[in-house]
Amino acid sequence: MMFKHYQSIEKVKEIDYVVFSFHNEIYDVIIYSVIKGEINKDFSPTSTQKRDNSLSLRQQINKTPFNMFNKDVYAGRRATLKKMINTGIAFFPANNEAPFNYPDNTYIYRQDSNFSYFFGLNHPDLVGVIDFESGEEMIFGVEVTIDDVIWCGPLPSLKEQGESIGISDCRDFNRFGEYIQQALAKGRKIHILPTYRGDTQIQCANWLGCNVNKVADYVSVELIKAVIAMREVKSELEIAEMERAANTAYYMHTTAMKMCKPGMVEQEIAGMVEGLSLSGGGPVSFPVILSVDGQTLHNHGHHNVLKEGRMMVCDAGAETENYYASDFTRTTPVGGKFNQRQREIYEIVLAANQKVAANTRPYMPYMTMHTLACRTLIEGLKDVGLMKGNVDDALMNGAHWLFMPHGLGHMLGMDVHDMEGLGETYVGYDDITPRSTKQGFSCLRCGKTLKPGFVVTDEPGIYFIPTLIDLWKAEGKHKDFICYDKLESYKDFGGIRIEDDLLITDDGCRILGRPIPKTVAEVEEMCAQGREWIKMPGVY
Repeated sequence: MMFKHYQSIEKVKEIDYVVFSFHNEIYDVIIYSVIKGEINKDFSPTSTQKRDNSLSLRQQINKTPFNMFNKDVYAGRRATLKKMINTGIAFFPANNEAPFNYPDNTYIYRQDSNFSYFFGLNHPDLVGVIDFESGEEMIFGVEVTIDDVIWCGPLPSLKEQGESIGISDCRDFNRFGEYIQQALAKGRKIHILPTYRGDTQIQCANWLGCNVNKVADYVSVELIKAVIAMREVKSELEIAEMERAANTAYYMHTTAMKMCKPGMVEQEIAGMVEGLSLSGGGPVSFPVILSVDGQTLHNHGHHNVLKEGRMMVCDAGAETENYYASDFTRTTPVGGKFNQRQREIYEIVLAANQKVAANTRPYMPYMTMHTLACRTLIEGLKDVGLMKGNVDDALMNGAHWLFMPHGLGHMLGMDVHDMEGLGETYVGYDDITPRSTKQGFSCLRCGKTLKPGFVVTDEPGIYFIPTLIDLWKAEGKHKDFICYDKLESYKDFGGIRIEDDLLITDDGCRILGRPIPKTVAEVEEMCAQGREWIKMPGVY
């Protein structure tokens, strides 16, 4: 087994709005950008401001091994869950390591988000347990061996790991199957969340003593709804983590803009974008989508050579060491200057993005904002002669789906599509706003009523997909709303998407992170800057 290793560094290092304190092989991270109140728009406090803030924070540091958050945070989350469910036992397995070509050569470890949320520890061979009737909490894990120390350095014992998250009952990982079988023999109800990895499903089947196809019988809708209710509203600490991820994304996207030159290969830029995320503290929150074939929504091939007249869509986000994500998209003209046709379409998408940000507020269904974005796209496409007819009729008939075959956005948090492993409909919809079955609306991942503390993406787009255009034209689909003759000349255009991360506040919303250029003038200005500017203050 492998543990995350922390080096002892006798100093405090500032990185923008984050203060790291490393000492005696433990670390604390205290983030004050959100906690201390309104964030400065330019995210560039003076040296004096940084120094004064860090000194006051250092006096408040409460050393907690292995975790960003104090153990009371994890204990508090488990206590809240115990108030929401009254019967049975829930267990949360940690993710296993995954080899990519032989057993000892593994992918970068990524903990299960739900385990991390309630139990914090960041390595495999763990199961967290909550008994809702007795109130007991326990961790099943593997004790550190001398081999672990040789390969990874000094490591905490299983007891010390439990203490770091407020759990005193620490047991042998190899006895967990026996524990769960005893519970089943007593007729106890077992709650688990949906599995999304084959190895975890097999592991659960072995513990539960059932066929792998029967593991789903133990998935608890009660537990799913309780976890979603907790995780969907972000605390100040979580928001601060997401600010960190958003600020890293600023450098990822502005660097891509500066590199968007004729003759560059997409891979060169995509590799730099991913590297900047790693430099910022964590991996990308999803595989980088970067292509001049922006009409392909999730394009992970990076073989194209950039040419004048094309546009590059870059959809990328960072993840912090503690798994909080960002997700932004920017579209950049190759060579740094929009031509007239590109500018016209770009301004339509930008208007939709900005109208959503200006009008989103708590206690409204996000479906309302999806509808606003689609209406804005139709109005703009009608102005440039690509759509026609009555705007309301075109909207209600879903004619805009030809140009934007996806929803406005999704929830964001510890997962880039937050909690969708628990069921997209559970996460994105509620009793007030059931999922639509209509084309142009059913594709929205999150349409439910917003609450303060939600984080959602705002990502309208316009895409010219030749195969889809040809199919609809041949069928005569929505011919009263779509100008197919003019559309023929746009089949070489590609696509445009502009995406921001919106935190829902008490009276509206705000975009997380340092503002990433998105107006025509801002993008062109950033493209004109040299790559030598790629520096993260305090990092390099």
